[in-house]
Amino acid sequence: MAYFITKLIITSILIVLISEISKRYSLAGALLAAIPLVSILAMTWMYIDTGSPGSAVQFSEKIVWLIAPSMTLFLVFPLLIRKGMGFYPSMFIATAMTIAAYYSVIFIVGKFGVKL
Repeated sequence: MAYFITKLIITSILIVLISEISKRYSLAGALLAAIPLVSILAMTWMYIDTGSPGSAVQFSEKIVWLIAPSMTLFLVFPLLIRKGMGFYPSMFIATAMTIAAYYSVIFIVGKFGVKL
C-alpha cells in the first residue's frame, strides 16, 4: 500500500508542478507537458512492478500509434476557443473528437493487422 501511495504522490506532484509552472511560463509548462512524463512514469512503474521491460515495451509500441490522434485535442481546442466558444464546451468537444480519433486509428490499423 505504501508503494501505491508513493506512486500516487509522485505522479500527482508532477502534474501539479507542471500546472504551476505553466501559469508563469507557458513555454516551459508546454515543454514539460510535451515530454511524455506520464508515459515515462507508467513504464517505470511497470518495470518496477514486474522486473521485466516487456510490458513497458508493449506499452510504448502502442503509444506510437496513438500519438497522431492525440494531436486532435491540441488542434481543435484552441480553434474552438478562438471562434468564441467557452472553455468547457471547447474542452468537451475537443476531448470527444480526440476519443473518436483514437477509435478511428485503432479501427483502421486493426484492418491492417495491427492489434492495439
